[in-house]
Amino acid sequence: MATWTAPEYHPAFEEYCETIFELAEDDLEVIQARIAERMGISRPAVSEMIRRMQDKGLLAPGRRIVLTDDGMALARQVVRRHRLAERFLTDVLGLSWAEAHAEAGKWEHVLSPRVEEAMSNLLGGPTTCPHGNPIPGSGYAAPESVALSEVEAGECFVVSRITEELEFVDGVLDFLEDSSICPGNSGVVTSSSPGGATTVTVDGAPVEIDRYTSERLLVVPVPAST
Repeated sequence: MATWTAPEYHPAFEEYCETIFELAEDDLEVIQARIAERMGISRPAVSEMIRRMQDKGLLAPGRRIVLTDDGMALARQVVRRHRLAERFLTDVLGLSWAEAHAEAGKWEHVLSPRVEEAMSNLLGGPTTCPHGNPIPGSGYAAPESVALSEVEAGECFVVSRITEELEFVDGVLDFLEDSSICPGNSGVVTSSSPGGATTVTVDGAPVEIDRYTSERLLVVPVPAST
């Protein structure tokens, strides 16, 4: 497929556009405090960069943090390259989810359009990253899904997506991959308590998932057979 190329910007602008895009993708309110927390930087630094991005035409003027068309094009380009890189690093080079996520954060800033296109072709035109997040420009339509915490005990599910929010929590990607909590895998909720952990069975093995993770792990409930 043909790829698009946004004008070249400093990697810092790319990181901010990517972060704003991903927060919105996870239905989180895009505010300066949340950007600062996600990127591990100070509030004053975020405030200054927001002003610079507005001056560059990447963010709409005003108090709300909203990407302009140019900002959205840049965000989609960076996110696309990150998620393609994750696919390549896991599917071809055999890296773990966590390793691929960290490495892709570097690759997203240096891939040329030609390499991006070649990588997509080599991978067969993937539509999601290894964690089930859509690759921009792939035409992927995500299925209707709910948080695992909303699935009741005894109900079956298919893992749909591990939200970006979880990818930034230390140890979560390793835990989910080691537990076979992977997009496309099915399981059953064996126990769930309000405000507590959810226990599921996947591939015949019980797995206890803490509340924070289960509220951000998206699954597709499977109706009981009749």
